[in-house]
Amino acid sequence: MQRRGAPAQVVRPGDRVWVEPSEEHWHGAVAGRLVVHLALDEVDDEHPAAHRGEHVTDA
Repeated sequence: MQRRGAPAQVVRPGDRVWVEPSEEHWHGAVAGRLVVHLALDEVDDEHPAAHRGEHVTDA
């Protein structure tokens, strides 16, 4: 996964990643591997449902 402005981070099976509300980030699998993504979004008056950004390319 990668946060905007930071280097890519390798996430291995069993790892947990915390992303701050409104922190722009992206994630996906690498060639030959699968990724399962479970996201829990906390919603309130100040933090509406998650904003899904643009799809990223292999580049």
